[in-house]
Amino acid sequence: MPQNALTITDKDEQFAMIRMIVAEELELDLSELEDDKDFVDAYEADSLSLIQVFARIERELHVSVPQEEMNKMVDVLTTLEIVSRYAGGATDV
Repeated sequence: MPQNALTITDKDEQFAMIRMIVAEELELDLSELEDDKDFVDAYEADSLSLIQVFARIERELHVSVPQEEMNKMVDVLTTLEIVSRYAGGATDV
């Protein structure tokens, strides 16, 4: 992470950014995205699109998530919980 990058720790801002990134990468309107729906089962996301989602989340929210945690990032709410944990924010959803 660049030295001058600020980690986004505000949960509402994290939530909004995660939703935007997921919608863009999965080519969905925000109104189509349900926060508890599985990316693969509900939106037919493939491994490449998920890698792009996770890479953008790390880059744009300035957070580093361990590889083993990325496997658990299956929907927006779980992704928010994990990102918040590694960004130093609260983990309650």
